[in-house]
Amino acid sequence: MKKQCLDLTVKDVRHINEKYVQIILTDSSALPPMQPGQFVEVRVDDSPTTFLRRPISINDVDVALNELHLLVACIGDGTRRLSKLKQNDTLNVMLPLGKGFTLPASKEKKHLLVGGGVGVAPLLYLGRKIKEMGAEPTFLLGARSKADLLMIDDFKKLGRVCVTTEDGSEGEKGFVTNHSILQKEQFDLISTCGPKPMMVAVSRYAAGVGIECEVSLENKMACGLGACLCCVEKTNDKGNICVCTEGPVINAKRLEW
Repeated sequence: MKKQCLDLTVKDVRHINEKYVQIILTDSSALPPMQPGQFVEVRVDDSPTTFLRRPISINDVDVALNELHLLVACIGDGTRRLSKLKQNDTLNVMLPLGKGFTLPASKEKKHLLVGGGVGVAPLLYLGRKIKEMGAEPTFLLGARSKADLLMIDDFKKLGRVCVTTEDGSEGEKGFVTNHSILQKEQFDLISTCGPKPMMVAVSRYAAGVGIECEVSLENKMACGLGACLCCVEKTNDKGNICVCTEGPVINAKRLEW
């Protein structure tokens, strides 16, 4: 898939809460095709401490409106600068990068999408593509508390949503791997993104019950092109790989977890 470096126009910046913003981008020409699970590298201007581009998951794509949605966690100088973007500002973006999630082979396949924290971001677009196939995805989303859950209403528009919170303030109390749906139902494929301990637990659950599982790794990716070697991950079949080019989505069975 051809990569492009584009100056995109900021259409809107939606402040979800004090930590997260959703940036809506558009262009005068049609945006390139993008797959769920791929990511972009954005250039952060006017930040004296941000020298490298920042990798951000593709949160959603609206082809009809020619929009690209990015969900940004404001945790450093670069991402805080991004949160201050205004309508009609310009953001330089390199896209689409990496390999995305595998879509179900048919609409009869039951697909479980498991996310935690800002790791829920790529699952929204994945869920949309699954729904477009005529299937209904099931989302299993975890957070520390109700206040930390992100975009729940958007997920509910696409499929069934199950929730866990560590403090029990919403949904079932505990981690995503403790949710009762995992004991009650059988799925054909699991896709997950979030904190590494969560993805490790989900992949081990999947292996234990014989379900294919894909994980979206969140290694540091400075270039997005396989040149800087910041994102190297060890696999059990090909040795060290660059996550930015051979991932970020990888079958969990390939990882030495």
